[in-house]
Amino acid sequence: MLFRSDQRPKTTAMRDYTKIDAWKLADDLAVAAYERTRTFPREELYGLTSQLRRAEVSVAANIAEGASRESKRDYLHFLYISRGSLSETRYYIHLARRLGYLGPQDEEILAVAASSTFARLHGLIRAVEKEAGTVRKLMASATSALFLLLVHGPRSMFFSSGP
Repeated sequence: MLFRSDQRPKTTAMRDYTKIDAWKLADDLAVAAYERTRTFPREELYGLTSQLRRAEVSVAANIAEGASRESKRDYLHFLYISRGSLSETRYYIHLARRLGYLGPQDEEILAVAASSTFARLHGLIRAVEKEAGTVRKLMASATSALFLLLVHGPRSMFFSSGP
């Protein structure tokens, strides 16, 4: 079904991943990785070329997928996967240089881009963890209060049974 722009259904929970700085950097890194792997040996097409490309695309894709999740916990799960894929990417860049598939300049470009992406992603993860922690602490307090209420009755919430 097609909608005019003023008739599209509105979603409230989804974050716009294209506005997330970590995603922008990961997207740029994916393009740079694709450009630089074009010159890799043909026999690596299904080996290192594929591995590097898949790992790098996974970084941006998991940020995008996580942004669409409603809970902070789910969002964090995908950010953690993204961070793991970025670590893989960094290793593949290192390996490609050691094997002579990347020159020093191309390795430097990709390594700097990966480090910048990692720093921004780390900041995003910490910010979401902090937000989720606040919610988690409130839930823990509410759960504790409910437990006390159920076990000891309403008086346990307000009065201590002194000595």
